[in-house]
Amino acid sequence: MRRAVAAAPRLLAQRTLGIARPGSSFGAQCFSSSALRRQEERKWSTPLAKQLFEAISTTGTVPLASFMRMCLTGDVGGYYTGAIGEGRDQFGVKGDFVTSPEISQIFGELIGIWFIAEWMSQGRPKDGVQLIEVGPGRGTLMDDMLRTISRFPAMANSIEAVYMVEASPELRSAQKDLLCGPGTPTTESKAGYHSTGKYNNLPVVWTQTIKSVPAESNKTPFIIAHEFFDALPIHSFQSTKIAVKPPPPRIPGSPVPPAPSKPPADATPKMEWREMMVSPTAPGVSNAQSSSSNFRFDPSDPPAEFELTLSSGSTRHSRYVPESSPRYRKLKQSEGSIVEVCPDAALYAADFAARIGGTEKNPKASASGAALILDYGPADTIPVNSLRGIRHHKIVNPFSAPGLVDLSADVDFTAIAEAATLASDGVEVHGPIAQADFLELMGIKERAAALAKSAGANQEAADAIDKACKRLVDRGPSGMGKVYKALAILPENDGQRRPVGFGGDVSS
Repeated sequence: MRRAVAAAPRLLAQRTLGIARPGSSFGAQCFSSSALRRQEERKWSTPLAKQLFEAISTTGTVPLASFMRMCLTGDVGGYYTGAIGEGRDQFGVKGDFVTSPEISQIFGELIGIWFIAEWMSQGRPKDGVQLIEVGPGRGTLMDDMLRTISRFPAMANSIEAVYMVEASPELRSAQKDLLCGPGTPTTESKAGYHSTGKYNNLPVVWTQTIKSVPAESNKTPFIIAHEFFDALPIHSFQSTKIAVKPPPPRIPGSPVPPAPSKPPADATPKMEWREMMVSPTAPGVSNAQSSSSNFRFDPSDPPAEFELTLSSGSTRHSRYVPESSPRYRKLKQSEGSIVEVCPDAALYAADFAARIGGTEKNPKASASGAALILDYGPADTIPVNSLRGIRHHKIVNPFSAPGLVDLSADVDFTAIAEAATLASDGVEVHGPIAQADFLELMGIKERAAALAKSAGANQEAADAIDKACKRLVDRGPSGMGKVYKALAILPENDGQRRPVGFGGDVSS
């Protein structure tokens, strides 16, 4: 998700996931024919809600990650891929949330300056530069970046193409209108859709996956991921004791089995991860009766049609995903521990790192490029109970109105750094640091002052610039400057150079 309103407080109480009803999952029970009939006759809030119910009634409960994926990018009414109704817009005042680039043009300008500084520090390559954005929203950020970069002809001329990784046809269309102009011709190839940008006539290419962007040793990829990772589906797991199975019933006349030996008093109990699953609520259940009542939202909202439940045993995900890192494994022995894991985030971080630093199988002769990630989440801890729903700039139950509610979760920055450095020995990671620190080091106050001065006698415009600037660097408990973080992936240089915005300066 890409939103300013995402800086709202966590939506779950500290133990929300931990008190889900074990064994209450839809797939773990056999509904009576009358109960199933009541579910089928239920009036669902969206077509996607009905499809989700039908899928769960066939296969059983689904992992939280599967639920999120269908809600956000499903073919039937997904939030980003199946817009319902004419003129629907997720972004902006009339949509569901406002993003940093929408708040002020300064944000995108400073991101453009950051990449210019990296281009300079990496020897000012004359060609082969790829400007890549994943999850580009309406294209506002890239538009501000390109306008800024166009003022530096040497770098602008080094750009081979601009790549927009976007799965939504509606958003691709909005991005093309902004970056290229309405009515600009578009061609299609195996890689994606191609058009010509309004800045320096740069080629602009839209792909559905980053795998379609060429990854070659002679390329310099500059990658921006702004409020992208928080929209990737998460799995949630809880550590529980392994239940001791009772002995089988003794057949009359059979030998008496020996009494099982008692474990030592100080023996460590065996633990396992259980997965949080999504199931439909029973018809007629109110918000107060559902496990969804643990979420913070307006109690007058319609009851959620789905809820979280704890799997009755291990799942294929719980046996492997939370075992993927020692950070998770060390929490396993603490009963009730909860971890949120985003495998997709690790895959993207690994892809970024491989493009920038190369891998053993595909080394880069000269590591180059950079990735800048800006999102919200804790700086050094594992996210817990962070799932949130946003609709019309309001916190809502994330299990209500599937496809109409924006879903997101906190980003695990440490996991991203771990995935990047494991994927390539040719990269190093800087940050995360608070967005306020990053933007202030990049000169947001100076740029805001310059814009306010250019407003002249228009005091209202000057005040708006100042207000937007303060919003981006607000260090309050839920302010954007504190909640949002910046993290950079760069070519390995043995710590000899820190990037601009992370305590370093331009070097060439």
